[in-house]
Amino acid sequence: MLKEKKGQMIDELASSLSRCTIAVATDYRGLTAKEMVQLRRRLTESGIDYRVIKNTLTRFAAEKAGKKQLEALLTGPVAIAFGYDEVIKPPQVLREHIRSAGSLLQIKGGILGDRLLTAEDVASLATIPPREILISKLVGQLQAPLQALHNVLSSPVRGLLNVMQARIKQVEGG
Repeated sequence: MLKEKKGQMIDELASSLSRCTIAVATDYRGLTAKEMVQLRRRLTESGIDYRVIKNTLTRFAAEKAGKKQLEALLTGPVAIAFGYDEVIKPPQVLREHIRSAGSLLQIKGGILGDRLLTAEDVASLATIPPREILISKLVGQLQAPLQALHNVLSSPVRGLLNVMQARIKQVEGG
């Protein structure tokens, strides 16, 4: 490759590394071309970039982007999935692809912010429910004590109301 082209690739990769919320490194050995196309299509539909780049260029880009931790994952052939929106989306899409296709794709680890993630960390991220579900669970948890307080405070008033209605029926009927 020409020096200018390599410099341009390093700049693009450094830009992707600094913009992404999570980067997941995978070992793609053993994947057929057809399976690689399917994987790229799934990732692209979810708004995730998936790139196979030489480890040397990736090292330079990681250093330029201030994410030197990525160097620990750069052994053997590596492809990196860049997630820009939700942190859990790339691990979930990769895990789903591995399960559904019976793929040989292996997750090596990843980077979340400045933190290096192991393959187990990435797998645990894939099991987290989507953001909307987590928010609804939080709202439910916040609402439960308020609902209980409302029931406790309104119970005496309800009891008084029942006694008064019984007395009115007693007076009218008697």
